Amino acid sequence: MEKLETDLAPSWLAVPTDVNSVDGKIWPASFVRDSSGGIQVGGLSVSQLAAEYGTPLMVIDQADFLNRAQAVKQAFDSEAKKIQTSAKIYYASKSLLTTEVVRWVAASGLNIDVCSGGELALALAGGIEPHRIGLHGNNKSLFEIGKAVTAGVGAIVIDSEIEIERIASIAGAQDKIQNVRLRVNSGVHAYTHEYLATSREDQKFGIAISDVPELVAKIRSHSHLNFLGLHSHIGSQIFSVDGFIESVRRLMPLHKQLLETGDVPELNLGGGFGINYTSADEAPSIDFFAKEICLEVEKQCEALGIAVPLLCFEPGRIISGPAGITVYNVGTIKDVQLSSGSRKYVSIDGGMSDNPRPSLYSADYSALLASRNSTLEPVISRVVGKHCESGDIVVRDSYLPADISPNDLLAVAATGAYCHSLASNYNYLPRPAMIAVYEGQAKVLMRAETEAEMLSRDPGYQSH
Repeated sequence: MEKLETDLAPSWLAVPTDVNSVDGKIWPASFVRDSSGGIQVGGLSVSQLAAEYGTPLMVIDQADFLNRAQAVKQAFDSEAKKIQTSAKIYYASKSLLTTEVVRWVAASGLNIDVCSGGELALALAGGIEPHRIGLHGNNKSLFEIGKAVTAGVGAIVIDSEIEIERIASIAGAQDKIQNVRLRVNSGVHAYTHEYLATSREDQKFGIAISDVPELVAKIRSHSHLNFLGLHSHIGSQIFSVDGFIESVRRLMPLHKQLLETGDVPELNLGGGFGINYTSADEAPSIDFFAKEICLEVEKQCEALGIAVPLLCFEPGRIISGPAGITVYNVGTIKDVQLSSGSRKYVSIDGGMSDNPRPSLYSADYSALLASRNSTLEPVISRVVGKHCESGDIVVRDSYLPADISPNDLLAVAATGAYCHSLASNYNYLPRPAMIAVYEGQAKVLMRAETEAEMLSRDPGYQSH
C-alpha cells in the first residue's frame, strides 16, 4: 500500500493497491471475492443474501465465531495449565446475544456474563446451565438479583457495598448460598476511549482497593454468601498487555491479604481484548495476552508465596466482533469539494441506528464494495447513514472505487460486536435482520423489525 497525496485522508489510512482486495485480518475467514467479482461469506453470495433478507443486513460467520471462541478457550486453558491452575472464560453477552448465540457459547465450553434481567432471561432461554452464568451490573435491581438467585447463577459480581445486604437478604429468603465476587477498581488506566475505560478512579464501576478488606469481611459474615474472589476489568478494545500486568501486580498482594482470613479460590482479571477494525490496526493475538498475563500471575504468586488461584477472563468483543459484517445498499452519492480536495459522500440505507459506535466513541470501521469488482481508482470517501444527524457517520475515512453507484452493496467489517446490541429505532427506522451463515446455509438469528411492530407500542397508533 502507498499513501495517497491528499490532506483529507488521515495519516494511518493508506490507499489500496487493489480496491477490490480483501484484508483477511479485518474480515471474517469465509469473506472472499468470487469469480464474478461479488463477495461471498459462509459460502453464500452477499448479493443473494441482501435480495432475500433485505438491507441493512447483519451477517455472522458462524464458523468464524466458533473458531474464535475455541481459540480463546484453548489459549487460556493452555497457559493456565502451565502454571498449575485452570481458567474460566466468560463470553460477553452484551457484545452479541441471541438464543442461538448462547447455544454456540455453551457448545464451545464457555461461560457467559450478563448484566441485566433481560440478558439473563435470554441466556437461560438459550439453554446454558445457570451455574455457567455470571451477573454483572452497577445497579442490579432487587428483581434482577432475585431472578439470578432463583435461577442458580454461578456468580453475582458485587459492585457496591449496598449490594452485599441485598444479595444476602434475597439468598437467605430462598435459603440458598449464593457465590459472589467483589469488583475492585485497581486504578489501572487502560489505553482506550474514555468511555471504554472501566477501572479509572472517577467512574461508576467497582470498589476502591483500600475498601476491599472491610467489604470482604462483611461478605463473609453472611452465611448465605460464598466469596469466590476479586473481579477486575480495566477497559475494552485494549491492544496493550501492560495494563493487565500492572493490574495483576496490584491485585495479588490484596488477594494474599484476603487469604489470611478465608478462602479465595478465584481471581477474575477481566479482559476486553482489542480487535482490528482497519488495516492499520495491529491487535495482539489472544495467545500473546494469555501467555503474558498468566506468566505475571505465576511470578507474583511465587514472590508472595501463595498458590495460583483459578483464573477467570472476560475476553469481550474478540469472539463476536470480527465474525460479523453489515451489508448496506448505496443510495445517494455526492462529491463535496473542499479546499484540500474532494471527498465522496456515500449514503447508505442504515446508519447510527444499527451502528452508533462511530458517533459514541469515534470508532473507525472499514468498508468494501461487495456486489461487484471495480476497475477504477480508489477515491477518499465517507460512508454516512440516512439519519437526520450530521454526526451519522458509519465509516469516516475509506478508499472506495470512483464508480461507486446507487444500488451497489457495501459491506462494513467487524460489526459482530455492539452493533445489534446497541441498535435503536432512531428516526423510526426498523432494526435490521441478523443471520448466521455456515457451510452454505443461512439461518435467521433475529428477524427484521417492521414498521407495524415499532408503531404497535404507541397506544394512539391505528394501522390501516
